[in-house]
Amino acid sequence: MEKRWGKKWALICLFLFNWARNVSSLSVTVSDMECVYEYVLYEGDTISGNFVVVDHDIFWSSDHPGIDFTVTSPGGNTVHSLKGTSGDKFEFKAPRSGMYKFCFHNPYSTPETIAFYIHVGHIPTDHDLAKDEHLNPINVKIAELREALESVTAEQKYLKARDTRHRHSKLLLFSAIALS
Repeated sequence: MEKRWGKKWALICLFLFNWARNVSSLSVTVSDMECVYEYVLYEGDTISGNFVVVDHDIFWSSDHPGIDFTVTSPGGNTVHSLKGTSGDKFEFKAPRSGMYKFCFHNPYSTPETIAFYIHVGHIPTDHDLAKDEHLNPINVKIAELREALESVTAEQKYLKARDTRHRHSKLLLFSAIALS
């Protein structure tokens, strides 16, 4: 019996390690074009994330065209694209495994700081699971819960980045009022 529980705990730890390994969060300064690369192991994996231009309210005027965001598949096809935005969330299924390219384009020469977060999620099928009667639906439920938790974590990071942007703009506003 103890040996059986040991296998289950080892599998749970493996899932958690796999989950932590597939998460990337960074800050990128974009002057013209900057790209980030992420390898996707399995066709059909869910790629999700978000980005926010941190200094948006401070430096952008109403005529600023925004940041362009493009995701390119290993075959060179555009799988996701956003034009003229100060931030957004994205999610799509990978059409194939391989290296994906996430590019930000800033049409203005003023450098922009972008908080960027990405997650590649894989929910194993019954075929992917180990025997012991495949530890049955429990492992699939664990993977689904892991993905749901990842979604909540991604939302928190997105909201935190937006909060940082709003705090920057309020600080600038209060500084301008204090100086006048």
